[in-house]
Amino acid sequence: MPLFFAWLLNSAYLMLLLLASPWLAWSAFKHGKYREGFSEKLLGRVTPRTSDRPCVWLHAVSVGEVNLLETTLAELKSRHPDWDLVISTTTKAGYDLASRKYSPDYSVFYCPLDFSWAATTAMRRVRPNLLVLAELELWPNLIRAAKQHGAKVAIINGRMGDKSFRGYHRFRWLVRPILRQIDVIAAQNEEIAERFKSCGAIQSTVTTTGSLKFEGAQTDRQNEKTRSLQALAGMADSDIVFLAGSTQEPEEAYALGIFQTLAAEYPQLRLVIVPRHPQRFEEVARLLNESGTDWQRRSKLTPATHSSKANNHDATNNSNATNSRDATHRRKKRVLLVDTIGELGAWWGTATIGFVGGTFGSRGGQNMLEPAAYGVATCFGPNTWNFRDIVAQLRSVDGAKIVQDRHALEQFVRQSLLDPNSAKQLGARAQQLVLTQQGATKRTIDLLEPLVTTKRKVTQPRNAA
Repeated sequence: MPLFFAWLLNSAYLMLLLLASPWLAWSAFKHGKYREGFSEKLLGRVTPRTSDRPCVWLHAVSVGEVNLLETTLAELKSRHPDWDLVISTTTKAGYDLASRKYSPDYSVFYCPLDFSWAATTAMRRVRPNLLVLAELELWPNLIRAAKQHGAKVAIINGRMGDKSFRGYHRFRWLVRPILRQIDVIAAQNEEIAERFKSCGAIQSTVTTTGSLKFEGAQTDRQNEKTRSLQALAGMADSDIVFLAGSTQEPEEAYALGIFQTLAAEYPQLRLVIVPRHPQRFEEVARLLNESGTDWQRRSKLTPATHSSKANNHDATNNSNATNSRDATHRRKKRVLLVDTIGELGAWWGTATIGFVGGTFGSRGGQNMLEPAAYGVATCFGPNTWNFRDIVAQLRSVDGAKIVQDRHALEQFVRQSLLDPNSAKQLGARAQQLVLTQQGATKRTIDLLEPLVTTKRKVTQPRNAA
């Protein structure tokens, strides 16, 4: 990519940043976003790497991609414990989750914005052998800086939805030079692989590996995290949990209304709502307050405390009695708002009936593999273009249902309650699909390994600014 083009991009980014500054300032004030990582984002002043070991830099935009990296990181570390693995992310939610999940084993930092000076400085500090971009992150200056530094570049779990493909294909004269700098593109399926090639990627660099989303999916409901959350919320094994996950407006209102309609008829029915964006937690809390429903927040739940006098019979009995009263109190509150991030995957393990949000609006859907892997009777709205291939696979085995509107969602929940055996079979077919599709991590790492070499040209000394 010519230098003049890099600076043309810098000018365009600065203009966009200037135009967006009022909105950014408001978001920082109102929601606490964009308050961190200024020196990393604007200047590339990430934490310098001090070792001379081979290094892989993995970039994940936000929460979804951060979770996606889990199996890739584990496989890389297992095969090459002598390599340095560092993780960058863009959003605060992604950074917070990555810090909790991966620190201190791996360095976590905010990725520089795509200004040429920031990308170059970050590359000098990290000195990676390989830059790995999760799904589709075509940042020209970042890729250019990596190549100038002597690093290889790869896209893993590559996806290109209908909207992205139309845009990239329309401007393929601009996209083609960027794609041709990428050494490996591991696409989720053949259709996506062809889209990358059509937009200008070198044919020999594009390989179909399958979706990494199948890899990290937990299938065991008895896993420690799920059981812990179940106990925390006072859930009994006999409860029927209707979980609406990754929701956006008006999906929470739909789920709440359906619960209120069915609650008296099904006293074991419980509702768990997990909004997609943290900034909407308070909005959903107001909705629940106005509904008159007795509900509780996940953030207010604390583990039952036990007496430290383990050998004192009376103390133990008192503790058990207290815990029993706590559990009974929590069970009376049949609606739970999960106002924390990074837990949805484990909460799905508590669900009997599931609705995947972001599918009645313009978002294009969220990850429906997590409930499918647990064998949840899963449904979602009609707008699922971001996960079209996964939806097609689930539907091909009759492993999920599409509901067109609120009425159809209510009918799905009601039918699942009336015929629990059919609901169970629906979930079992989905779970079996997930189990048969795993293996993408190994295929992906097999492609990445040859790109990491110890013999490389380092353009700046280790303590570069």
